[in-house]
Amino acid sequence: MASGTTVVILAAGKGTRMRSRRPKVLHPLCGRPLVAWVVEQALSIDADRVVLVVGHGAEEVGAAGQAAAGSTPLEVVVQEPQLGTGHAVQVAAGSLEGAERVVVLYGDMPLLRDESLAALVLAQREAGRGAIAMMTARPDDPRGYGRILRDPAGGFERIVEEKDCTPAQRALEEVNLGVYCFDGPALLQDLPRLSSENAQGEYYLTDLPGLAVGEGRPVVTVNLADPHEAAGVNTVSQLAEARWVMQSRILEAHMEAGVLIEDPATTYIDHGVEIGAGTHILPCTYVHTGVRIGEGCEVGPFTHLRSGTVLADGAQVGNFTECKNSTLGPGSKAKHLTYLGDTHIGARTNIGAGTIFANYDGKAKHKSEVGDGVFVGSGTIVVAPNRLPDGTTTGAGAVVTRSADMQPGDVFVGVPARRLPQRATAEES
Repeated sequence: MASGTTVVILAAGKGTRMRSRRPKVLHPLCGRPLVAWVVEQALSIDADRVVLVVGHGAEEVGAAGQAAAGSTPLEVVVQEPQLGTGHAVQVAAGSLEGAERVVVLYGDMPLLRDESLAALVLAQREAGRGAIAMMTARPDDPRGYGRILRDPAGGFERIVEEKDCTPAQRALEEVNLGVYCFDGPALLQDLPRLSSENAQGEYYLTDLPGLAVGEGRPVVTVNLADPHEAAGVNTVSQLAEARWVMQSRILEAHMEAGVLIEDPATTYIDHGVEIGAGTHILPCTYVHTGVRIGEGCEVGPFTHLRSGTVLADGAQVGNFTECKNSTLGPGSKAKHLTYLGDTHIGARTNIGAGTIFANYDGKAKHKSEVGDGVFVGSGTIVVAPNRLPDGTTTGAGAVVTRSADMQPGDVFVGVPARRLPQRATAEES
């Protein structure tokens, strides 16, 4: 069933304070670009469609937004030149026809919670026809935000930008975050009324609540209890602060699901990682997006799991082990100083300390297969592509070349590794 809600995400800015050639909203936060977190916010309120207003890096930003939107329709609108937040919504006006309500979000505000946005939409619905719901907060440091002025009865009166505040107004704690839920038809009528007669010569959404109050239409506020949600990302330092908040949320979710994270302060787990209950994550571990870890596993300390890694139930990877695009089967272990690259490892296999799967020949990556019950001796190098069948063994320091042709149960030793002849039994001799 259609929700009647269209979400407009403003993501056109260059983000010059980031001092980066990359568009600000494409900077990564816990394994995905900032704008992807905001598209997810839009999807959380069952948006019928998402309009992404882009400018700098338009093609890349649009592609990232579409990837995050999945099957939800996403329309990309280019804002050029960029003349303020009101102008950004004006250029998207053609995509807002028929919307019952329009929510405005920002591509650099990744920390808003789903329940906060749901409360904003509900407040607008309950306020009635023509109403505006706006999000406010009381941050520890309100510097840079417009202040909320209220009438003697406590109702919303207007927004005063900080540069225009009197000393008394500057002391107000409640600030405007710029996140709104508008009545759709009223918004389309109000947008052409915005004026650029200000010091910056731009059009601002902050003028719309004042227009509504002047006409007797309701303007309601939803205050964020957690000021962290209000944080925008304009600098690299603010990106790091946002990452700490988001990382804490991700770790808390895994712990609530039964994952033992021994030291959250030194554990880094990206968005979209799957971890089964009963798994133990030891300190100084980094797990990237695109990793799946089963139940009852042990990971760390000082382990790096890259995208494409799959650990089956009961698998263990330990000290200074790196896995990339590899699978470790049930009960298998790679505990010390090992690189598993483009490798599929079966069940109950032991990968000895210092083992390297040499998957790159200088031009291309190659895969290796390791069977069940294999014992790979310490310091072994497996040159890919290669295959170590079930029950095989390599001696310490073996270099298993592509031409090894190992058979089930073989023992290979040496450099290059060769088959160790089986000793004859007494009956055979």
